[in-house]
Order: sequence, then C-alpha cells, then structure tokens
Amino acid sequence: MLKKRIIPCLDIKEGRTVKGINFIDIQDAGDPLALAKRYVQEGADELVFLDITATQEKRKTLVALVAQIAKEINIPFTVGGGINSLDDAKRIIDAGADKVSVNSAAIKSPSLISDLALELGSQCVVVAMDIKMEQGEWMVYINGGKVATGIKALDWAKQAAFLGAGELLVTAMDNDGTQKGFALSILEAISKAVVIPIIASGGAGTQEHFKDLFIHTQVSAALAASVFHFSTIAIPELKNYLKIQHIPIR
Repeated sequence: MLKKRIIPCLDIKEGRTVKGINFIDIQDAGDPLALAKRYVQEGADELVFLDITATQEKRKTLVALVAQIAKEINIPFTVGGGINSLDDAKRIIDAGADKVSVNSAAIKSPSLISDLALELGSQCVVVAMDIKMEQGEWMVYINGGKVATGIKALDWAKQAAFLGAGELLVTAMDNDGTQKGFALSILEAISKAVVIPIIASGGAGTQEHFKDLFIHTQVSAALAASVFHFSTIAIPELKNYLKIQHIPIR
C-alpha cells in the first residue's frame, strides 16, 4: 500500500495566509513563508498554496511569492488560484512550484486539463473540486464556492481524471473549517471511481478524523489548514499517532 501523505494548505489573500469556515468569515493566519518553513521542519509531506482572491495584479505577486518559497523549502508544493491558461501555469512552474492546481477555469474549459497534462505532464496537474451537498447529491461549485455548476461531483471527478489530471483535491465545503471530520462517503465514492490519487480536504479537527479518513476511504492524502496553522494538531504527533494505528504514513 502506498504511504499516506499529510499536506498543510495555505490559503493566500493579499500575501497573507488566511482561513475561514465554510469558505466565509476569513481571518488572518500568518506569514505564508514562515508557515511553509515551519511545516518543512515539522515533517509535512507536501504543501498546497491557494490564492483565494486571484486577480491579474495579484497573480504577479503570487509568482514572486512562489519563487521565494521555492528557495526556502525542499518538499513538493502545489500552487493554485487564478490559473486560467497554459501560460499562467508555466509561470508558476517556472517560478519553482512542483504542481499547479486548477478549479474554476477547468470547469469552464475542460480542455485546459488536457493542455496542461500534455505540456507539463499529468504529475504536475491537480484538479481542485469544491463540492457541496444539494438535495442529497454532492455538486461542484466554482468561483471560491460561490457559483453552482449543476455538475455532480462524481461525474466531474471521472471527467477530470479522463482528461489527464494527475491528482484530485476534493474539498467538501459543508465540512470546511468546521473541524467536525471529513466527508467520508463522497471521498470514498470518488476514490473508488478514479485511479488517480485523491487529496481529501475539509473538516479535519482531531487526529481521529485523519485515522477515520485513511481507514474508511482509499484517499492518498489528507489536507488541512487551521488545525495546523494554530497548532491544534502538531504534524509530528499526528504522524506518530497514525503509525500506532497501523496506517502507512510517510
């Protein structure tokens, strides 16, 4: 069995790390570079940086931040937010990121996934999905979780994988920031439906939530933000706990 990964997520707004609940009530969580360095020291397997209010002007700022981070850390990191074209993605990769994450742009133009995979390699392409429960069905949302697409989460996961995504980052908006646990049923359904790795996001609050995720689903990685940013859970302690639970962890 492949070893599971623990991935802190840094949501970036105007150069600062922020965190909200259910995609709203955004609060400052610190300097992204300082947090990134801390997570490397603590044993994080990878990092994800998402520019949550990306505009063209901020995109230039983010490229500079990516270059800064690349100089300071030695673990893989993914960057997303406002990547709308192959050129956008290339700029981020050229600045030092290992992978790019696309979300809204991929829904609006699914061929973007194929273009990125062809040019950069599937291993560099993460398709992020923000999903929300609607009348008993998990549905995909875009534009920071504000706009419904009418697309079923399972359908989009299969299509993204078919088009060349190397990985899916699935965020359950209903669970995001609540610290009440991951959305296990949909995460298990998606991980069974595709052969590419799934990163689960939304709801981590305790070490047991990570254990439940890895025991009850086939996801490859767990992503969390506030529990790591505010030291509710320390990554070294979490990894030790998971090893004691006989979960293969990096």
